[in-house]
Amino acid sequence: MSCCDTGLAVAAISAESGVVGEEVRLASRDVGGGLRQTDLSVPGVHCGACIATIERELLRLSGVEHARVNLSTKRVTIRWQGDGPVPAFIETLKGAGFDAHLFDLESQRGDPVFSELIKGLAVSGFASSNIMLLSVSIWSGADAESRDLFHLLSALIAVPALAYSGRVFFRSAWRSLRHGRTNMDVPISIGVLLAFALSIYETIVRGPHAYFDAAMSLLFFLLIGRALDHLMRERARSAVTGLARLAARVARLAGDDGCHTFIPVADVRPGMLLLVAAGDRVPVDATVRRGVSDIDVSIVSGESAPQPAAVGSVLRAGSLNLTGPLTVVANASASDSFLAEMVRLMEAAEQGRSAYRRIADRAAAMYAPVVHLTALVAFVGWLFATGDFHRAITIAIAVLIITCPCALGLAVPMVQVVASRRLFEAGVMVKDGSALEKLAEIDTVLLDKTGTLTAGDPQLVVRAGDQQALSLAAALASRSSHPYSRAIAQMPTLDRGPLLEDIIERPGLGMEARIGASEIRLGRPSWASQQAVDESSVVLSKAGSIIAAFDFHDRMRQGTEGAVAALDSEGLDVEIVSGDSEARVQRLGRLLGIEATAELMPSGKVARIVDLRSAGRKVLMVGDGLNDAPALAAAYASIAPSSAADVGRQAADVVFLHESLIAVPLAVRIARKAKRLVHENLMLAVAYNAIAVPVAVAGYVTPLIAAVAMSGSSILVVLNALRLSGFTERTSPEKEAAYPARFAEVAE
Repeated sequence: MSCCDTGLAVAAISAESGVVGEEVRLASRDVGGGLRQTDLSVPGVHCGACIATIERELLRLSGVEHARVNLSTKRVTIRWQGDGPVPAFIETLKGAGFDAHLFDLESQRGDPVFSELIKGLAVSGFASSNIMLLSVSIWSGADAESRDLFHLLSALIAVPALAYSGRVFFRSAWRSLRHGRTNMDVPISIGVLLAFALSIYETIVRGPHAYFDAAMSLLFFLLIGRALDHLMRERARSAVTGLARLAARVARLAGDDGCHTFIPVADVRPGMLLLVAAGDRVPVDATVRRGVSDIDVSIVSGESAPQPAAVGSVLRAGSLNLTGPLTVVANASASDSFLAEMVRLMEAAEQGRSAYRRIADRAAAMYAPVVHLTALVAFVGWLFATGDFHRAITIAIAVLIITCPCALGLAVPMVQVVASRRLFEAGVMVKDGSALEKLAEIDTVLLDKTGTLTAGDPQLVVRAGDQQALSLAAALASRSSHPYSRAIAQMPTLDRGPLLEDIIERPGLGMEARIGASEIRLGRPSWASQQAVDESSVVLSKAGSIIAAFDFHDRMRQGTEGAVAALDSEGLDVEIVSGDSEARVQRLGRLLGIEATAELMPSGKVARIVDLRSAGRKVLMVGDGLNDAPALAAAYASIAPSSAADVGRQAADVVFLHESLIAVPLAVRIARKAKRLVHENLMLAVAYNAIAVPVAVAGYVTPLIAAVAMSGSSILVVLNALRLSGFTERTSPEKEAAYPARFAEVAE
């Protein structure tokens, strides 16, 4: 609807009850290699057994290449062959006992699960407190008639409360059993129902003991543990939720008549002309066509001061336009924008499977048959030893409850989620849990120079070249995103240069093209020409003869000296590997006090990594350029700045958003701290079960104490993981802001 007519209108979108294959295809996105990705919301997933079932069932479908469940978001990501029919995702999950629908961020804004848990917790707390008062009267010496009356009143309170509060566990357990599988809620439900059934039996036969107080208190403590677990997960992932909500929902499409039309941001395509009013967020990555303004780019770089924007400025999705209206050209669709990429990185960090998490998941998945067998053995053993059915069933109930491996299931993912948030707050994005694990194990760091140790914004110095040569260099450089190319492309020239043909970028070397029959090269002197040249960084050659030469000044990236010192203090070997000139790289190495190797091709960087790997070293590669992508992929772990080329960000395990290089040692420190916490949590979970199971089997634990112990172990593991939230780096970017003046410029 045009603003020239009736203004902004609100469109209501209704969802059909069934999702057909074409709707799934339209809601999916292309991820390359002939694959499409579909995200589904699965509200019923809540434990390791659920995850294993969903992933197994989806991977059985023809055309499905990848299926991964994110427990925190209750979301499943599926990649499938896009050239074939759409697999029956939703029908398959429904057949496995899980309702599913297409994931929509808007539908995630409420939290019905937490609301249900809190309501159940309130009802069970009210019921258990009142039943406990009746039980106190019985324990105080009530006669038989009063005792029977109080048991009956307790039953009347417990029946509706159990049905309402226990549905969280019963519904999940029944869904699992109905489809021939088990999960953590099966033994919990069996334990609660057995305790309740035994109490009903005792009430009917007027027995001296009933366990309504234990059954309701058990449910109360179980719901406390489940609610805290859910709350901690939501708090831990609130960073990514907040990041996703920075995305604009609508965009203003500029019309030829000067008016604009509101369209969903998902409909924006590259090349569209958009209006961004003051106070609006930039809907997609875009380039300013008209207007001048100030932009809040804190989401992109962590820089709190507004940055100026003018014609030609590149804006990132999610940035906030502060002062003036802008007309921009979309560079990417919403799903391919910088903000969407950051959200995907955070979500991938949560749903990734490290080796520790895979071990914990397998252990949690195996527990159900072991728990049931242990409870059965305890029941039969005590019944055979004492002949007391009542005592035997009570002990079996306690065993079922106390052995629930909630602590084991939370041991790794809670640390992983908290670590991801802690890094996000510091401007570091981690792709998956295995990246954290690998970062904790590295012993060698290789650093690229241009764009990594230096700011990647070199200032051009022209050594030689006439106006025609400079125009030719600018035209060729405009086709590359390398920092040197960008600097050359911004030169003021008299004309746009001649028409270039067959333009090719050679990673690590430079740009190549043809003018008629002549070969033109812009790049590394040793590659562009065989002529001798005195210390120029880049030359332009025509038919092998140098016609222009360029040099650059570049400032050191903020925090570089402190970052190198911090890496050294962690016991890591640090080296520079660069394709820049020998003199410039060695000078930087001497300034930083580390070894440096210059004039390396991309293959040379990979060869250095291979050599170190052969020597048993685990290498972290930090780089930003197209020529660093092979090395980033070859290294044991890899980090790239957000300013890196797209292929570099994709190849890296970790991306840091801020200017300061302190992000690199910070990521290593947090990864190492997370590894220690994972070990502690696993030991806590194992120690808990090693102590709790024998004590319960020996008959020293009531169902109520079992519930308290089980919930307490889960809370202890969560609190231990949250210690990472208060972890602070020893060196902050602010402390590195005033690094020595001798580091300000590294190429003079």
